[in-house]
Amino acid sequence: MCGRFSLSATIEAIGQQFDIEKLPVLEPQYNITPSQNIAVVFYDNDNLLRKCEKFHWGLIPSWASFPKMSKKLINARSETVEEKPSFRSAFKYRRCLILADGFYEWKNHEGEKQPFYFSLRHRRLFAIAGLWEKWKSPGGEEIRSCTILTTEANEILKPIHHRMPVILKPEYYNLWLNTEEHSPSVLKKLLSPYDPTEMSAYRVSKIVNNPRNNSLECIAPLN
Repeated sequence: MCGRFSLSATIEAIGQQFDIEKLPVLEPQYNITPSQNIAVVFYDNDNLLRKCEKFHWGLIPSWASFPKMSKKLINARSETVEEKPSFRSAFKYRRCLILADGFYEWKNHEGEKQPFYFSLRHRRLFAIAGLWEKWKSPGGEEIRSCTILTTEANEILKPIHHRMPVILKPEYYNLWLNTEEHSPSVLKKLLSPYDPTEMSAYRVSKIVNNPRNNSLECIAPLN
């Protein structure tokens, strides 16, 4: 699964890489946790352009009677995403890019959990394949929410964890966001483990275990 990640890239870098002019205010986040609002790129059919907005992390299906179920839907398995009632509609019509520059996983070591930080080489900004939904309460409150797609771990992740987020190559962005493409056989070809030779990993401080800690120290290599 993917339950913690970071995004500290500048607005200028995000706008340039994802071809977006108008961006929300994005402060550096070194320890993003479920239920927070996160930066998401999606295709706006009404205005025929890409947008970047902040969505609640933890999917709330449109048919849900209450939003608390989002705590259970922070991730979706790419192998079965088109079959699950919570995800299949979003997989067809509401796909998105979740912006990140690294993520965390933990390894059990002598009875304790040691956090590791994973990123692309040179700490490049990247996009995780995601799904989004729009939920309305009986009182008219609207929440846009999202979930992260995961796949089997690549060679750099396997010693730490058996799953990893689906990191999309830039050449796949347009296809993933294309709301007219609904074929599972086409879309699922994009959802493979990322090339491990293009990634780096290292141990970080256990301060990241506390969701309230959000500083550069969270991603600093542990000596």
